[in-house]
Amino acid sequence: MIVENRTALVAGATGLTGSHLVKFLCENEAYEKVTIIVRQAISYSNPKLTIKIKNLDQVTTNDFEGVDDFFCCLGSTMKKAGSKDAFEQVDLIAPVQMGKHAQAQGAQHMLVISAMGANPKSSVYYNRIKGKMEEQISDLKLPHVSIFRPSLLTGERQEFRLGERFGAMAMKVLKSYFIGPLKKYRAIEAKQVAFAMMQKAVETPSRTVAIYESETIEEVK
Repeated sequence: MIVENRTALVAGATGLTGSHLVKFLCENEAYEKVTIIVRQAISYSNPKLTIKIKNLDQVTTNDFEGVDDFFCCLGSTMKKAGSKDAFEQVDLIAPVQMGKHAQAQGAQHMLVISAMGANPKSSVYYNRIKGKMEEQISDLKLPHVSIFRPSLLTGERQEFRLGERFGAMAMKVLKSYFIGPLKKYRAIEAKQVAFAMMQKAVETPSRTVAIYESETIEEVK
């Protein structure tokens, strides 16, 4: 069952996945209002869209008033963040804090982008932080939480990431070899991840906490 007249809030709306998601939500008849939190104005406009310009540390519970679905597309890299503290602020602390704001205002569903291999006990720092984020958000008392674990994201970013560019090229060449158990390691279009997030939001969730691995995200139509 699809519930209409929904309201959405998107954090990370200018990123590779978030920018696609905002357009999908605004074009979906199920949503009557879409709010985004960004640090600077964006060129995209839509009658449904409300833009709040503020830094992550300026976000308050009031920003989530009336929100049904909270989409968290925040994500950085160690290089871009500049330090572990700054990285954790974006990839761990901010998503969890916003989840608490959403919970306080009665939001029904939080949908968040994590990463393949996320595990709070991982020896890999990046995966460990993503795992801690998943763990803490899952512990919130939100009616529904959906966690998306995509493989390497492809698409046109605003900023150039050399490592990801080479990785995407390699993945494209090797795609035919990623079959069976290896299918989940295929690179995936950010646009497809955004579409899957929207689709899982408008459907009635069957579980309190749902985790979608990359191969499952790829199959959402």
